[in-house]
Amino acid sequence: MAAFANRRLPASAVCWCLVAFGVYVWMGSLLRAKEPDETTADQQQVYLFTSFEEPATAGLRFLWSGDGLQWKRVPGVFMKPAAGKGHLMRDPSLVQGPDGTYHLVWTTNWRGDLGFGYASSSDLVHWSPQRFIPVMEHEPSTVNVWAPELFYDSKSQDFIIAWASTIPGRYPIREEREDNNHRMYYTRTKDFKQFSPAQLFCEPGFSVIDAVIVPWGRDEGPAYKLVLKDNTRPVLALRVAEGDSPTGPWRNVTKPITAFKTEGPSVAKVGDRWLIYFDQYGDHQYRAVSTTDFESFEDLEDEVQFPQGHKHGTVLKVERRVLDGLQKAGSEQEEHADSSALNEEAQSCHEPVRSSMCPGGGDIGMRWIHSLSGVQHHG
Repeated sequence: MAAFANRRLPASAVCWCLVAFGVYVWMGSLLRAKEPDETTADQQQVYLFTSFEEPATAGLRFLWSGDGLQWKRVPGVFMKPAAGKGHLMRDPSLVQGPDGTYHLVWTTNWRGDLGFGYASSSDLVHWSPQRFIPVMEHEPSTVNVWAPELFYDSKSQDFIIAWASTIPGRYPIREEREDNNHRMYYTRTKDFKQFSPAQLFCEPGFSVIDAVIVPWGRDEGPAYKLVLKDNTRPVLALRVAEGDSPTGPWRNVTKPITAFKTEGPSVAKVGDRWLIYFDQYGDHQYRAVSTTDFESFEDLEDEVQFPQGHKHGTVLKVERRVLDGLQKAGSEQEEHADSSALNEEAQSCHEPVRSSMCPGGGDIGMRWIHSLSGVQHHG
């Protein structure tokens, strides 16, 4: 063994060994560098769903999902509504602009507000001051402004915001009351400071709310689909229209694609199919259907799961680090709330009453004497 250990390899053999080892290391580094590009693109992105819960006074919430089917609640509330007279946050619609900024619009009131709320953020945790955008102030008889929906138009490089409003006397009543006969309107903006005058967006001949623009453009067909709610009393369900621009005109409205008493569609491309999420409020359930052609639809009742209480928002993909930031901020928020609750419970243990909230419960045996100098404790 000693003789073998002392045996020296020829210089040429040493060189070839070094070259082979170098090639091995180089190939390994290439493989390691290539793997993240192929596998982490999806791993580094997740689906995010804006959310609110009744009675819509708490503020902006989020859900997240890795597959677009199984949804989990992100802890915390990320913006308490302050815009408009109603101070509500319903139907939060979120889109990310080309510069990375997130823009959010929402319903501020059931009735009486002639506009919607707006705020922006770079990370979804820290938000700009809220503003009220009075898009219908030129129509003072407007009853409401509901469910503003954001869409970024890459061709014109601006944002479209579409919403539902009732203007009494504007359209034939047919199935609806005068004050509940909605049509869709829209405005455009590049900077959320200047807005184009509101224009009619969708007039299908019936009361319509909750419309979502979907970029399509297949096989030289219509460039866009529009998923909307027929809000007439006999229907109250989702239908689909098509158009050649993101502002219509919209045509070929389908028959209802969901059951009676469904609303609030949100649409996302997941793999090779489109998922349409909606609130089946008649049954107090959140549901989804899938489609590849917007002509046939598959019920995903057995595949999707949502936290109890989740209501209408929008779905988008974000980088995993954005979700991590939300979860960190939300967890800290809840920890602070838990700490405050414990402090309040501890404070209650010093009240001069028989209390079951304090450790041990029973008669605390304290009496308090109020004097001009303050409150003094006597054991």
